[in-house]
Amino acid sequence: MAFDLAQFLPQEMTLYVALGLIVLSAFTSAVTAAFGLGGGSLLIAVMSLIMPAFIVVPVHGAVQLGSNGGRAFLRRSYIQWKFALWFVVGSAIGAVIGGNFASQLPDNIFKIAIGLFLIYSVWIPKPKPVGRGVFSTIFAGAFSSAIGMIIGISGPLVLSFLRNLKERREIVGTHAFLMTCQNSFKLVVFIMLGFAFSEYLALIIAMIISGFIGTYLGSLGLDKFPEKVFRLAFRLIITIVALDLLRRAILG
Repeated sequence: MAFDLAQFLPQEMTLYVALGLIVLSAFTSAVTAAFGLGGGSLLIAVMSLIMPAFIVVPVHGAVQLGSNGGRAFLRRSYIQWKFALWFVVGSAIGAVIGGNFASQLPDNIFKIAIGLFLIYSVWIPKPKPVGRGVFSTIFAGAFSSAIGMIIGISGPLVLSFLRNLKERREIVGTHAFLMTCQNSFKLVVFIMLGFAFSEYLALIIAMIISGFIGTYLGSLGLDKFPEKVFRLAFRLIITIVALDLLRRAILG
């Protein structure tokens, strides 16, 4: 049975690593479903420990497309369309710009960039967004999308542009929709760059399915967990993983 399953995995990946990623996808989706953010950052941090940058970013984007797409559908009545549509226009532009750099980023530089960004996202106070005009919204979409193409995650950055929204459900719904669009653009650009998604298709589908399960369980159970305790634990976990990424990048 193990041999049969291994046939559908990339040649360099063991069955146990693949199963670990599938379980991790469920857990991180549950985290995001319960608290609105955090799962994608944790998922790419762990993936970066075991996979090279040129594989991590597109595969993570495909998995997050499924996760965010389902959440956006469930929260579609709370999406703030007037803001979101201009942000999506900018995101399309940013994906093209960032894609020109993504395929050229050395693996150690990628690990350093993502490690520093993770530490920034959980510990550094975010500046308050200024202005909600069309130009500033397009620029925010382009900037965050370009960052997402290069280091794989833009969720915390996108969230910082949504802090002016009045209700948490509006933030979660709009954020899920924006991330769905950014991940869609990411996949299109990586396909144009020649990434072979077919080799990782079975793993991606399995991680998306487990992510849906995690989203459902997270909405039922994890929201009862004290948020302050979760936030502290999550920060510590992300920091440990980020520091290990930096160690690997610097020391090899």
